[in-house]
Amino acid sequence: MCITAGMVMIVYVLPSGEKQEVDVREGRSLMEGAVHEGIEGIVAECGGQCNCGTCHVYVDDARLAELPARSETEDAMLDTVAAERRPNSRLSCQIRALPELAGLTVRIPERQY
Repeated sequence: MCITAGMVMIVYVLPSGEKQEVDVREGRSLMEGAVHEGIEGIVAECGGQCNCGTCHVYVDDARLAELPARSETEDAMLDTVAAERRPNSRLSCQIRALPELAGLTVRIPERQY
């Protein structure tokens, strides 16, 4: 795995199964990284304010425990997502790219609306 200073490599899996590896600037949200790189399927209608469910992702189960717990607001917004809510559902605007998350895989659901 190539490591770039100040960047955290995140793997986004599109609904088609295609994997896209993206270097997300450390401290930015996974949603911001996806939007910056033009990853399809991350709509981000509210711009990362945890005010919609259009940046919904499924986090790799094996690494889910490494993430901070959902806030009450995120938990409530996950009740509004268009695709099935699962135990590993998260809003990508609420996950920060940190060095310890390098290589994290998130799957984008079939739909965000």
